[in-house]
Amino acid sequence: MSDNQDNVRTLLKKAEDFLKKKKVPSARLDAELLLADVLKVQRVKLYVDFERVLSTPEKDQYREKLVERSKFRPTAYILGKKSFFDSDFYVDENVLIPRPETEELVAWVLEEHPNKEDSIQVLDLCSGSGCIGISLAKARKNWEVSFSDLAESAIAITNRNAKQILGDERKIQTYLSDLFESIPISFDRIVSNPPYIPDKEKPEVMDDVRLYEPHLALFLSNFESFHNRLLTEARSHLNEGGTLYLETHPNWSAWLRDRGIQIGYSKVIVRQDLSGKDRFLKFVK
Repeated sequence: MSDNQDNVRTLLKKAEDFLKKKKVPSARLDAELLLADVLKVQRVKLYVDFERVLSTPEKDQYREKLVERSKFRPTAYILGKKSFFDSDFYVDENVLIPRPETEELVAWVLEEHPNKEDSIQVLDLCSGSGCIGISLAKARKNWEVSFSDLAESAIAITNRNAKQILGDERKIQTYLSDLFESIPISFDRIVSNPPYIPDKEKPEVMDDVRLYEPHLALFLSNFESFHNRLLTEARSHLNEGGTLYLETHPNWSAWLRDRGIQIGYSKVIVRQDLSGKDRFLKFVK
């Protein structure tokens, strides 16, 4: 990439080839996202200005980002942001990168609450970046949304994203809490994407995830023990008729359904994600 006349077209091709040689998945998409970030344009604009010649500082910056990606650092962390639902969220290595599957969870909750005038108390449990609760709060102006996480760094990022996306006038409540340990109130709805990958599956997880994303938000040494506690404590923090929405490991959805009934939930519904996996559950108190 030393040619002073390198333009968008040639640099994208070189970057794509470089990332492919490094076995990076979605090489072309990553090359485009990183270049768009360097040039401070939307990705689609790259194709409108294919012949634009980059300056030496721009090429140097692009090269640095490509090297980071070649080491499997996730693109979202390099960019410092990830699109989720209808907003861009700040992310770094302290929080899980929001996934498309979790967008489906948010969509399910909103689908079941079409009345935008309703006022309810909602908790985003294990909030991380705050993407679930903030997306719900943005779509439902009257909902009082709280957030909780075990990591102080994650709570700081939730607050940062809430201010950026919802504005200063929208007040939220955050709790630094090990599940419900420090949460004194009850809710009408609890929505959560907690850690759910058993430790034994770590070797199967992509390098992007295993090497960079926070293990606290991903992995569990004992799935049953953690989720027994989550389901039990969530039930005691739900108002009568309240619901818990949960994202989980598809291999554990049947166990969670049965355990929820045993704990005392009146109804448990399992819902598939768009790929046909039993990814989500709704527990009704």
